[in-house]
Amino acid sequence: MKVLKDILYGVHISAVSGTTNCEVASVCFDSRKVQSGDAFVATRGTVTDGHKYMDKAVALGARAIICEELPKKMVDGVTYVAVENGQQALAIMASNYYDTPSKNLKLVGVTGTNGKTTVSSLLYQLFKKAGFKVGLLSTIKIMIDDTEYPTNHTTPDALVINKHLKLMNDAGVEYCFMEVSSHGIHQKRTEGLVFEGAIFTNLSHDHLDYHKTFAEYRDTKKKLFDNLSKKAFALTNIDDKNGLVMLQNTKARKFTYALKNYADYRAQILENQFDGQLLKIDDNELWTKLIGHFNAYNILAIYAAADLLGLEKLECLRLLSELENVDGRFQYYISKDKITAIVDYAHTPDALKNVLETIGTLRTGNENVITVVGCGGDRDRSKRPVMGNIASEMSNTAIFTSDNPRTESPSAIIAEMEAGVEPQNTKKILSIENREQAIRTACQLANANDIILIAGKGHETYQETNGTRIDFDDFKIVKELLQSLDK
Repeated sequence: MKVLKDILYGVHISAVSGTTNCEVASVCFDSRKVQSGDAFVATRGTVTDGHKYMDKAVALGARAIICEELPKKMVDGVTYVAVENGQQALAIMASNYYDTPSKNLKLVGVTGTNGKTTVSSLLYQLFKKAGFKVGLLSTIKIMIDDTEYPTNHTTPDALVINKHLKLMNDAGVEYCFMEVSSHGIHQKRTEGLVFEGAIFTNLSHDHLDYHKTFAEYRDTKKKLFDNLSKKAFALTNIDDKNGLVMLQNTKARKFTYALKNYADYRAQILENQFDGQLLKIDDNELWTKLIGHFNAYNILAIYAAADLLGLEKLECLRLLSELENVDGRFQYYISKDKITAIVDYAHTPDALKNVLETIGTLRTGNENVITVVGCGGDRDRSKRPVMGNIASEMSNTAIFTSDNPRTESPSAIIAEMEAGVEPQNTKKILSIENREQAIRTACQLANANDIILIAGKGHETYQETNGTRIDFDDFKIVKELLQSLDK
């Protein structure tokens, strides 16, 4: 049990009805999960408004209601607290409820369009190899040292974040690396967290269904850096044209990394092959299993962050050479017939272009590149024709298919991708709505030494259609298909 006034510390309160000097059992924002003695926070979401369920929460035994608008009818014995922003209040209350767990470890946030999962996951790997107890909050999973917890969002809700940070405290975790999405920042899920540092990877076309404009998307990312303390570090990629924007208003110590421009941390690609690449960082050569110039940026960001967190540079380079790729990020399989299948999470125009450019630098020119790609339903529609254009322009054959259609028609999504294809490339595309059949067709079209790229879903092991999820793993499917076709 916690005293309500203690949980509300730091929340912007505009009115109170009842006493805040009362005990509450827990904090929740889902009225279906309310139990006797809880504090229910009414938040305004993209799908529903928690204010509609305040009466239901009281009926289930809520001791306190935190909301942006007080109801006209209030129940005796229940404390009602009006706040400026319900989502912000929830995040601060969650942090207070779990005793501000982020201040007891070194929490580093990673934001950007691409590379968040790779950078945060490999920082987790690196510090584990260095002998520390480490936590991870990522798209793929939540890790508390060696214990894994599933996750469904890039940035989980504030209660989930703080609950797991508290578990990390209990487990003696020293460092935690966290993906921070623009959705999470905009919905105030990171409010109340104490960050040791933040890393910016890059910014490109994504989530404009949610943020409406690119400037809004960029400025939302920037808030992570705006809120850092002067003791924290702010690390940014200045080869990205938005890199320095992230540092404009931050009070944190500022550091930069780059492959092209002068920066505090610089790297050079010396060799690039299918089994890895040779980099030069701080006049030291490093062989890494991660492929492509986008991974060179990721490795450099990891190196810089590790240095800023106090890891010895040469030890860091040694451990970097041992890191394995993250599932669904340029994950590849080579069949007996020498057909290479690559599965990548590339679901934005920039990410798709990066992967295809990397493939272009690795091929001799005699191989065919067959790309299987779709676009998610109920998401940014403006990127669909752009991705259709990139896939058809940079591949010998492009197969447009379903990703996660959600509530949209797969054929309508594919039609929007087809609309971006230039006339000279129309003969290079096939449209196959069934994703497994699209992958099967790619395998049947491929000859020895050809390269199949399956883009968009990466690590995901499901496909979502009309609210139903079915098991679907791109890597498992293409591997089994290629094995069945091996002569």
